[in-house]
Amino acid sequence: MSEINITESKEKESLFHEIIRLLKENVRSYMMYIALVVIMIFFNFMTKGAFLTAMNITNLINQAGYVAVLAIGMTIILILVQIDLSIGFVAGFSGAIAAILMTQYNISEWVAIPIVALIGLAIGTYQGLIVTRLSVPAFVTTLAGMFIFRGALSLSLQKTGTIIIPNAGFNALSNGSIVDPTEGHLITIAIGVIGIILVFIAMINARRNKVKYNFQVTSLPIFVVELVAIAVVVMVIITRLASFNGLPWTAVIVGVILLGYNFMLNKTKLGRAIYGIGGNAQAAELSGINVKRVMMFAFCSMGTLAAIAGILFTSRLQSATPTAGTGFEMDAIASSYIGGVAVSGGIGKVTNTIIGTLVIMSLTNGMNLMGVDISWQYVVKGIIFIIAVAFDIRSRNMAK
Repeated sequence: MSEINITESKEKESLFHEIIRLLKENVRSYMMYIALVVIMIFFNFMTKGAFLTAMNITNLINQAGYVAVLAIGMTIILILVQIDLSIGFVAGFSGAIAAILMTQYNISEWVAIPIVALIGLAIGTYQGLIVTRLSVPAFVTTLAGMFIFRGALSLSLQKTGTIIIPNAGFNALSNGSIVDPTEGHLITIAIGVIGIILVFIAMINARRNKVKYNFQVTSLPIFVVELVAIAVVVMVIITRLASFNGLPWTAVIVGVILLGYNFMLNKTKLGRAIYGIGGNAQAAELSGINVKRVMMFAFCSMGTLAAIAGILFTSRLQSATPTAGTGFEMDAIASSYIGGVAVSGGIGKVTNTIIGTLVIMSLTNGMNLMGVDISWQYVVKGIIFIIAVAFDIRSRNMAK
């Protein structure tokens, strides 16, 4: 009997030590999740439960959509140790073009959206060529782009001012939800269950691959706890959404883009090349990677995603305004760094960037609910940003 108790105590002790070790080794990854939970609990308490209502969660998702799309593209740029300061006004300009096409030229939203995406691709190509062919630093190129597209936005709306968009389909992109005729929004719940299953399959396969190549993995109990935690969080959010209007289209759009970019970074040669160039561009070039071509892809991708973000933002407001795009690039950069992108480049995940986006937008949403002045909101977000980056740098230095 005593031997059994000793064995059980050793197992408990080893499990406890493993949890402590995991927290220490993965503190950067876990901290953003902990921060997000703390922020949500804090604002839910301060707003007397208003923050975590189904309506506000839907509102938060729709508010965060355009920032999430920009942050995904910015993550690629930052991993490559580049920068794109123009994306805010590229997004604003793209939204204005979409509004003009629909209202002044009576073009269907389903034709206008691809046209605007192609314009974003052209802008990214133009800036990418300047960086890769003329060797002008990305900071200078995109800073010039910021001025150019800020001016282009003002010129495009100079005669009309704010353009109100009447197209219901376009406005539904950031304000509507999946049509679900079933009672209790069962389609929304089914999508959540399918999402959990896909995440489980991906995590299990990743664990098997690590075991196959003798990499260190967490114990089975800890792994099961991780799976259960993910399932609980997702189902809580999904059931909340199902109790309101169902799954927002914004979540679907961001989810598709996220899955595509996550697959590209983790499962393709292009993804490995991006990480390789970010880690050491000279070594990557010597190993046969076409650095300029990868850089071109990053800027073309960023331009296209900026256009899509502009569409989502314009859809959210149901109008195009001359001030659209102001500060968008800062939210995208902050989301990426809070999500764990290394300042030195070569490290970052688009999945973590989404958590960074939720941190930034939860702060904005919560402070708006509390009626905090916009000036103080900028101060708070700046403090959170510098703390996150300083913590990341310090923890990486300690790991070395």
